[in-house]
This record gives sequence, structure tokens and C-alpha cells, in this order.
Amino acid sequence: MPGTAPSRRTTPPATAPPAAGPPAAAPPGGHSRSRATGRPGLVLATVSVCQLMVTLDASIVNIALPAMGETLGFADSSLPWVVNAYALAFGGLLLLGGRIADLVGHRRAVLAGLVLFGLASVVGGFAQTPAQLVAARAGQGVAAAVLAPIGLTLIMVTFAEGAARARAVGIWSMVTAGGSALGVLLGGVLTDLLDWRWVFFVNAPIVLLGLALAVRSVAAARPSPTGRPDVLGAVLGTAATTVLVYGLMETEHHPWGSGRTLGTLGAAVLLGLLFLLWETRFASAPIVRPGVLRARTAWVSSLLVTLLGAGMLAGFYFCSLFLQNVLGYGPLAAGAAFLPFCAGTAAGSMLAGRLTARYGGRATLTGALLLSALGMLWFGALGLDSDYLTGFVGPSIVTSLGVGICMVANTAMGTSGVDPREAGLVSGLLNAGRQCGGSIGLAVLSTVAVAATRRAAADGDTARAALAAGYDQAFVATAGVLVVATLLALLYVPPRRSADRATAATGATTATAPSGQ
Repeated sequence: MPGTAPSRRTTPPATAPPAAGPPAAAPPGGHSRSRATGRPGLVLATVSVCQLMVTLDASIVNIALPAMGETLGFADSSLPWVVNAYALAFGGLLLLGGRIADLVGHRRAVLAGLVLFGLASVVGGFAQTPAQLVAARAGQGVAAAVLAPIGLTLIMVTFAEGAARARAVGIWSMVTAGGSALGVLLGGVLTDLLDWRWVFFVNAPIVLLGLALAVRSVAAARPSPTGRPDVLGAVLGTAATTVLVYGLMETEHHPWGSGRTLGTLGAAVLLGLLFLLWETRFASAPIVRPGVLRARTAWVSSLLVTLLGAGMLAGFYFCSLFLQNVLGYGPLAAGAAFLPFCAGTAAGSMLAGRLTARYGGRATLTGALLLSALGMLWFGALGLDSDYLTGFVGPSIVTSLGVGICMVANTAMGTSGVDPREAGLVSGLLNAGRQCGGSIGLAVLSTVAVAATRRAAADGDTARAALAAGYDQAFVATAGVLVVATLLALLYVPPRRSADRATAATGATTATAPSGQ
């Protein structure tokens, strides 16, 4: 989800850190901001490989879910935790992960994150129980929370501000936008031709490639000798999100007005309030510096990516289940069915720069989000007799074009004018918003689907027809989420005469960028 290198920087709030000094100066976190590596192309390759794996694994399990459930004995209501365990650990610990990189150094953080991701993937591949598989997915999420914030930070400190940095951030953003769609395709191929366990084992060669690239390219920046990570803040934030998602998912079995549901959701609210209180009053080094969200582009971009994350994760999840549980597709056929989605996402990512340069960020984001909403609404028309070409390809192309455009344009807006010393924080905010939004959205929309399925079954529909009704209702609700995002973009994205000029400049450069640096 490209960045920008504007000629004039967005005016920072009063609490913002001072402007970056000369290359020899050591900014907060202890790292020298000089171009410490002479291999910018390898740095870009390293962060792209890491980001590809991180985004790939957010969706690669979707096609394999029915096979996992059958092999390990998952209950239908607990199967979403295979997706949510990764997203929750990832999103909840992202900001802490960026802080850890500052404390131990970028190279150590990248290497440790890759090793942990590889080990968790092996554990997942050999899992024998649902608990083992969910724990492995959580381990992958923890590793992803270390790897993801480093990518944009390394780009900011490696590439000079201007066209070079714009190209690099654009490529990184396109990898982010396309990774999820590619994950669904790859998951289907591996599950059908080999076994669902290979959706975990496939990470081994990616990890080895990432390690080889990181050793050669990532500078061993000196870690900070002082400062402590805000572990309590990260724990409170992750706990609040996890309890909220659990409470929402349990509404399938316990009514909204039941004591258990009210107690669980109340505990989530209390944990959230404690997190806010700790971060604003007591934390000496909060994981989110409050001033960073005073800029309109920062908080609007974070909200948009949260809503888009909810729509994307739910969309992939329900599309995968509809193809297999309703239309009877095997894993390979279901994965191949997402080829148009992959192509549309890539095309949207490449179009984003030109559209932003011509029409501005507000028009581009509003149009892209509306396009995604219309695509999801079209998915809601799928039925038992739907044909692939007329029933699935059309909404796939419409939705994926909107997603690709929005992810790149929104990242450009969110990172425009960012001080390099806060690149990791902003990157963490955007990634955290996407992952946490996806988890909460999937929990809510899963309850919508289950409730609609039960109503259809009670009305006498067959099992397949009831499932189709439930999935269709979830698609319509997902479209509603994206409509809310559309209105938010229309009302609050800065007009072209201000922030859009910076975003457009970056997008125009990215649109014609070569494949490497």
C-alpha cells in the first residue's frame, strides 16, 4: 500500500522532532542517517522480498482453510483464527517492532525477523492440532511485525529524497498491493498440487533469499545505547484488539445482549482505554508519538487503510470459501480463479501514479474506493448457478483495480513529507491499520455471514444455498465498509492545491519507474 519526496515538507506539529541534520548526525534511535550502503539496488530487493513474504502470508492460507479444517478438526467458527492469529499479532506488535529495530539495529532486526518467520512457518507446516497451527500463525505475525516497519525505513535512509526515493517507495508499495492477491493464487496451487502444509513450507526458500540479500545489503547500523521499547503499551494494544475480535466472533454463539458478550466487549473497551491512558500520560517513549497524527494526511491515511484492510481481508476470505464451498472448486481451480484479481491489482498499482498526477489524490482515492465498493456489491450477486466468466471475473477486475489504485495512492499520501526519522513509525501505523482493520472486519463480517446462513437454512434453503446467502450478505456488508471509506476520502483527503501536489509528484515518477534501482 508509493511514497513521495516533495520539494516542500508538510509543516510538522509543535512536538515534531527537529529537521534531519547532516549525514553524520545521529537521530533518535541512535542510527546514523548517512547512506551507509553502496548497494541501493540490493537494499530495495531485500525489503521487497521481506514485504512480499509478509503480505503473501496474510492471504496464502485462505484457499487452504477447508483442507486445514478437515485435516486438523477445526470447528467452522474457529477456522477464521488461522487468519486472525497472524493479522492480530502482526498489527498489534507492528509499532513495537519498529522500535525494536531502532534498539538492536536494522541488520540484526531483519535477520532475526527472517529466522523467526522461517521457524514459525516450519512449525505451522508440521502442526498436528488446531492450537499448534494457530500458535504458528501468531509466531509468523510476530516476525512480520519486526520485518514490515523496517522496509520503508531502510528506503528512507538509503535513497536520496527525490526521484530515486519515489521509485523505490513505489516499487515497495506495488509489492505490498500485489502480495495479497498473489498469496491466494499460490495457496491454491500449493494446496492442490502438493498439500496445504506447503503454504507454510514455501516460506523456507523466501527466507533463505531474504537472509542472503540482507547480509550483503543492510548496513549494521549502531543500535541506540539508551531507551526501552514500550512493551506494556504494545501488550495493552494487542490485548484490546484480540479481546475485541474474540468478543465479536463469539456473537455467533452468544447474543449481543448476553452477559458474556457484553463482558467481553466491555473488557476490550477497558483495555483500549488503559492503552490510551498509558500512551498519553505515563509512557516515557510511547509507541505512537501523539503529534504524528496531527497532520491530516497521517490520520486520514491511517483510517482509510484500516477500512480498506477490513474490506480486502474479508473479500479474499469469503471469495475463497464461496468458490470451494458453494461452486465446488478444488484448491487449484480456486487459486487460479484469482488470476484476474492479481492482474487487476497490478494494473491498478501502475495506474495510480498517473491518475494521481492528473486528477489529484482526493479524486483518485475517492474513485478507487468507490470502484472497490461496487466490485464487492457485484460479488454479492453470486449464486448457485453463477458462471465464472460472467459472475466472478467481472467483480474481480473491478474490485482489484480499485484496491491497487487505492493502496498505492494512499501510501503516497500517508508518507508525503515524512521526516526520515519517523518513516518507521508512519510505515508501522499504515501496516497496523491494515492488519487490525482486517481482523476486526473479518470478525464482524463472519458473524454477518453466519447469521444470514442460519436464517436461510431456517427458511428451508439447502446447505449450499444457505452458505451462498450468507457469503452474499457478507459481500454486501463489505461494500458498505468501503462506501464509508469513500465518504471519508471525499470529505477529508486534502485538496489538490496542498498535499495532493506532493502526492501527484511522487505518483507521476512512480508510474514511469523502472523495475529496479
